[in-house]
Formats: sequence, structure tokens, C-alpha cells
Amino acid sequence: MAVDYTVIVVYLAGMLAMGWWGMRRAKSKSDFLVAGRRLGPVMYSGTMAAIVLGGASTIGGVGLGYQYGLSGAWMVFTIGLGLLALSVFFSARIARLKVYTVSEMLDLRYGGRAGVISGVVMWAYTLMLAVTSTIAYATIFDVLFDMNRTLAIVLGGSIVVAYSTLGGMWSITLTDMVQFVVKTIGVLLLLLPIAVVKAGGFSEMKAKLPTEYFDPLGIGGETIFTYVLIYTFGMLIGQDIWQRVFTARGDRTAKWGGTVAGTYCLVYALAGAVIGTAAKVLYPKLPSADTAFATIVKDELPVGVRGLVLAAALAAVMSTSSGALIACATVANNDIWSRLRGAVRRTEDGHERERDEVKGNRVFILVMGIAVICTAIALNNVVEALTVAYNLLVGGLLVPILGGLLWKRGTVHGALASVVVGGLAVIGLMAAYGILANQPVYYGLLLSLAAYVIVSLATPATDAAVLATWRERLAGRDAEPVSEPVPVHQ
Repeated sequence: MAVDYTVIVVYLAGMLAMGWWGMRRAKSKSDFLVAGRRLGPVMYSGTMAAIVLGGASTIGGVGLGYQYGLSGAWMVFTIGLGLLALSVFFSARIARLKVYTVSEMLDLRYGGRAGVISGVVMWAYTLMLAVTSTIAYATIFDVLFDMNRTLAIVLGGSIVVAYSTLGGMWSITLTDMVQFVVKTIGVLLLLLPIAVVKAGGFSEMKAKLPTEYFDPLGIGGETIFTYVLIYTFGMLIGQDIWQRVFTARGDRTAKWGGTVAGTYCLVYALAGAVIGTAAKVLYPKLPSADTAFATIVKDELPVGVRGLVLAAALAAVMSTSSGALIACATVANNDIWSRLRGAVRRTEDGHERERDEVKGNRVFILVMGIAVICTAIALNNVVEALTVAYNLLVGGLLVPILGGLLWKRGTVHGALASVVVGGLAVIGLMAAYGILANQPVYYGLLLSLAAYVIVSLATPATDAAVLATWRERLAGRDAEPVSEPVPVHQ
């Protein structure tokens, strides 16, 4: 395993080096939080694909393929569909708003007062997303080094916190590009063909497995529908995804770069399901489907290649973890702390204030990173925690966000009612039906929609001046200037 260890250590050292390099570029708040809003199509596509394809998409996607066959691709497939929908229909308008958070968009659209409540919901979602990604380090480092669970979480989490704190979105963008390349080589170009060949090819796989393993809908229609509600719609409104949209240098980059990334996700989904199906042929009686990825990598791949594929799994986890971490810190600082404090402190020198805000956001990433690591160590049931986060996100925020983009009659009172009713309904229904049940997100979303429409129609329409400002921003006018001009990165 010496060669494999060397590959992993070099990869981790490279992540830290890029964090240090990114620190030298992060000179303003815009640089630190959204990479100066100047990513070109290549970097934008790579980093967007990296953020949405995390440990759940890689390790979990293979596990679903092991359990259900080709229909196990649906979870990651719905993520890709959500990214495609966001890119084609909404990303250009989102990018033109020139905000930093989803809550800022809600305040801009509705005229204020929606930010803190929506910020708390979004913060809880991004925190749990970062926590569940961090826990995945334990699985990977256990395969690599037979490492204690707590030590693995601290080691993996500390590396992500370090490079994210140093350079913010610039460091995360650079590391995500490397992670995108490593995942493509490790999973698509190496593990996928090797797994199929080791399993005897598709003809042998069909001969040894039940026919339902090759049924595109074998996982069940209700499960697919739930995936669409949680993951496809979750892609439309998550702070971690929007913050990447904010990094695009223009409308075309956001639209077409995101479309490329979404298409890549569809391919990645099918690859994970095929790898899992091949693992079922090779290891028909694994104790857990989630161990399929680690088992086939450890037992079937040659030296060196094994290290690269495990680095790909590590890359998948790190990209999601770092993206969720900076989103969590951005929401905590800009949407919660700054608002509760009353106002952002200003100085006479605007440039100096920008530097102070970089320092402040850097501190918040460090604090949130420590909180994520501690929570990951203490948490037992990752699936339940992530389900709670996504149910709250979709049940509480989907309607007011999409309503604000699509329906001009929506009001701030309707948005607040939607967040509160949808959020409380989801919590109550999870207590009644169980955290993993489908009903909470179904009924919570319907109640959120009803509250939004009824209260919006029952209250005065949004002030014309607020809507005029909103339309100006959507059109790309009257927006904050991008930081100092520099060469555009492709």
C-alpha cells in the first residue's frame, strides 16, 4: 500500500498548498466569498460539478447500485436534473442579482424582514450538509489507514477547514478543479471499466443478477418522486449551490457552464449505479451496501490505481464539505450575525472595510469548521440528520424563493408565513410519521404553498419601488460593482 499512501499524501498536501495560494488572491469580500464573480466556463463547470457530486453521490451512489441495480442511479440523476433546471431557467437571473446569499435575494425581492428567519433555516441545512460530508472521512481513512473514527474526522475536517479558511472561495475553486479532474479519472475512466471487466462484462452481470437489477424504475416510483422533491428542488435553492452561481463572470457562463456540469452529473449517476451492480456480482453478500465502493476498490484495483480512486472518493467528500462549509459561514455571518448585531461596521476607507470583512468571514469559516468537526464526531445517524436538513430546506424555503422569482404578487408577509408554516409543518410531521418518511416533505411543501398564496393575496402588494429595484437587479443594472479588474480565468 506504500504507493497508494504516497498518492493520498501528495493529494492532501496539494490541497493545503492551494489554500495558501488562494489566500494571496482573496483581497476583498467578493474575492473571498464568490471568487470575485469572474470564473470562466471551464472553471465554473468543473467546480459546479464538484460541489454537487460529494461522498453521498459517489459512495452512496455505488451503494444504491449495489442494492437496486441500474435504477440506483436515480438519486444522483435527480441531482443532475436539478442542476440542469437551475442552470437553464434561473442561473442567469440569480447571477445578475450580485448578492452573496439566498436570504439577501429574499430581502431584495420582498423589501426586507425575511432574512434572519430564512437565514436560520439555510444555516441549519448547510451545517448538516457539511457535517454529513465530514463524517464520510471516517469511512475512507478507515480503508486507507485503519484509522480511528474520531481521528479520521479530525484529520479530514482539519484539512478542509484549513484551505477554506485561508483562501475562501478562491482556494475552494482551485481545489475543486483538481478534485473534479481526480474524480473523472478515478471513477469514470478507471473504476468503471475495471469493475465491469472484473464482473465479466454486461452479459455476465445480466446472467447472474435478477432482471429487476436492470429495470430503470426498479427502485420504485414513490422513491423517485421523493428524490425529485428533495434533491431536484433542493438544487434550485441551496446556498451552497447559489454561492457557486454567484462566482460566474456572466449570464452565459452561469447558464451553459451549469448545463455542462448537470450533464456530467447524469453520466456520473449512471457510472455509480453500474459500478454498484458490478460489485453485487463480485460480492453478493456484503454486510452493508455502503461498503460496496470501498470493497471493490480495495480488492480489485491494482496498486497506484487504488490510491488514485480512493483519492477520487476523498475529493468527492472534500468538494461537498468545503462548499457547504463556506456557505454555512457566509449565512451565519451575513444573514444572522450581522443582522442581529444591527449593521455591518463601516469605516471611512471602503477598501479597509472590505479587508475587515474578509477577516470576519475567515473567522466565521474557522468557527463553523470547528463546530462541524465536533458535531460530526458526536453524531450517530447521518442519514436522519441529512433528511431533516433537506426537509427543512425544501419545506420551508422552496416556495418563497421560487415564488419570488416567478410571481410578482408574492409579499413579504406571504414569504414569512410560508417559511414558518412549512418549517413547523415539516418538523411536526417528522415527529408524527418518522424522520425518514416521505409524508413530511409532501405535506409540508403543500402547506407552505398554501400559506404563501393565501397570505400574499390577503396582504398589500409589495411596494412598487421595491419591485422596480428588484427588476433593475434582475436585468443586471444597479448592481454592486465587481472588484478590481483582473484577467479572467478559464
